[in-house]
Amino acid sequence: MSHKDVDSKTLISQPAWLQSYIDSPKKQRQLYRQTLIIVVISQIFGGAGLAAGVTVGALLAQDMLGTDSFAGIPAALLTLGSAGAALFVGGLSQRFGRRIGLSIGFLAGSAGAIGVVISAATNNIIFLFVSLLIYGAGTATNLQARYAGTDLASSRQRATAISIAMVSTTFGAVAGPNMVNVMGEFAMSIGVPALSGPFILGAAAYMLAGLVLLILLRHDPLIVAKAIADVQKSDNSKLLDTNSKNMTINKRGIVVGATVMVLTQIVMVAIMTMTPVHMGHHGHGLKEVGMVIGFHIGAMYLPSLVTGILVDKIGRTFMTIAAGATLLAAGILAAVTPADSMLGLIIALILLGLGWNFGLISGTALIVDATDPSTRAKTQGSVDVLIALAGAAGGALSGVVVAYFSFTTLSIVGGALSLLLIPVVVWSFHSHSSRISSNIKGKM
Repeated sequence: MSHKDVDSKTLISQPAWLQSYIDSPKKQRQLYRQTLIIVVISQIFGGAGLAAGVTVGALLAQDMLGTDSFAGIPAALLTLGSAGAALFVGGLSQRFGRRIGLSIGFLAGSAGAIGVVISAATNNIIFLFVSLLIYGAGTATNLQARYAGTDLASSRQRATAISIAMVSTTFGAVAGPNMVNVMGEFAMSIGVPALSGPFILGAAAYMLAGLVLLILLRHDPLIVAKAIADVQKSDNSKLLDTNSKNMTINKRGIVVGATVMVLTQIVMVAIMTMTPVHMGHHGHGLKEVGMVIGFHIGAMYLPSLVTGILVDKIGRTFMTIAAGATLLAAGILAAVTPADSMLGLIIALILLGLGWNFGLISGTALIVDATDPSTRAKTQGSVDVLIALAGAAGGALSGVVVAYFSFTTLSIVGGALSLLLIPVVVWSFHSHSSRISSNIKGKM
């Protein structure tokens, strides 16, 4: 059988709707833009759901347990749950497409939020912990949705596509913490504790995010991208990205991208988790906590559009180094800022969110660069498991460090840990340069 025969067989075996995308770069671009719009809508709701647990999770556990030592447990359980969910959602997406994987993940997060409300109403700490694990599915899905916009993006569009998905999260993520008082009053009006109020918002927000994706995300971008990649492999055409390099998997890129995101996640979650508790010890109320966390989450997502352009234009390496420097500044400022200084805490948490933003978008772009559509979603899910486990470790240990040492110690250690990003990217750059040099010598 000739190469041409193989190509014809591959093309004929595709459904008509899928074949139309394979044949038309114009339709691919249209689906790329359509996917981004749908992801943006879902992420607005997803951001509101994400913010609920971040804002009051530690305070709810502190109230139910009566001690600070385990105040980091909610963040740990939430991120641990998101680890399992990341693998599950990634696997579902790889097999059935982004629409099924992401919508099921968000709906599971909604169910977990409802469970948190019930556990708070019944003062059932075991059910609270189980519900937080399930609620973590929403967090994992919220992060994995950033990949959906990259499936049909060229290498020069990927970081920008990631940033568009992330910046849309800002609207819900900033609104969520600032609705703490309103949702608290609503919760008390229906006979449940005030601290469970934000989780009522989270349940509704995650449910809407899941329904948006389930109903509107057609045709599925990952299914289209895999079909196009299959054709590229069979006939060496380059319908999607003329600058792609044979769609091979770069294991080094996966390792570096994962390491960058893991380190930034540990530092961010550890300091962020204990900030509400630290503020509570020094007379700040829920309104002030909601304001600080709102600024923090805004900084995590709002700069994304600019960050994505910078990552695409000046490179993944430079922006990763910028992430390390920004997180270090955040840790130092959080350590030296007087506890009664709202301005100092807001600036420190803004820097913390900004450093996380730089690291996440740079690391995500590295992962997308290094993966093939045939295994992309599964690999992305596996990497997000590591990120979630890192967050779980950071959240759990943060409470212990503050209980036995201080919030200042936690902030300094977190800032110092972020410096590890620099040798990671230097090693990557050196290895890449050495490989290029060897290739040039081999051709001489």
